[in-house]
Amino acid sequence: MPPSGILIFSGKRKSGKDYITDILHDRIGSQTCALLKLSGPIKHMWAESKNLDFEKLMDASEYKEQHRIEMIKFGEDMRNQDPGCFCRESIKMYNAEEKPIWIISDARRKTDLKWFSEKYGDKVKTVRVIADEDVRRGRGWVFTHSVDDATTECDLDDISSWDWIIANNGRGTEMEDKIQEILVWVNKLLDS
Repeated sequence: MPPSGILIFSGKRKSGKDYITDILHDRIGSQTCALLKLSGPIKHMWAESKNLDFEKLMDASEYKEQHRIEMIKFGEDMRNQDPGCFCRESIKMYNAEEKPIWIISDARRKTDLKWFSEKYGDKVKTVRVIADEDVRRGRGWVFTHSVDDATTECDLDDISSWDWIIANNGRGTEMEDKIQEILVWVNKLLDS
């Protein structure tokens, strides 16, 4: 089944993308909504090729950080050959075609946005999650050379045409207000 709507999330490390996409996924419901991580296929392929623990690569552990720079290079090499490879693989990996709403939790490149937009057109909405650096540091972020200044963290910095921007600094009601706006959009799609 083709999706009715796709929400593509982007943001810096420790901005809270997973936190927000988990909330949305829970509220929409797993029967209706697929939660995709473009990093999933990268980490799965990397884990298989290096005999690593895939589950540990998927969480926010130090284990993942130990392998991040090599995984970035691996992912870049694969994308240079085929910019949509991980987009297609994540759809398969998370059985997204069975659900009308898709949430992509971790877009990092213009090619990710382009691939979904070209394939699904106006079904795609984009969301940028932002958080102040001091808040991100409080969540465990430490600037890492060759990670935080690499394409994987910076390619979408100059995009200004996000459908929604969510400030996730842990204060005020802005995050919840934006989540409600997104849920209104989703419910209109599901009701039509």
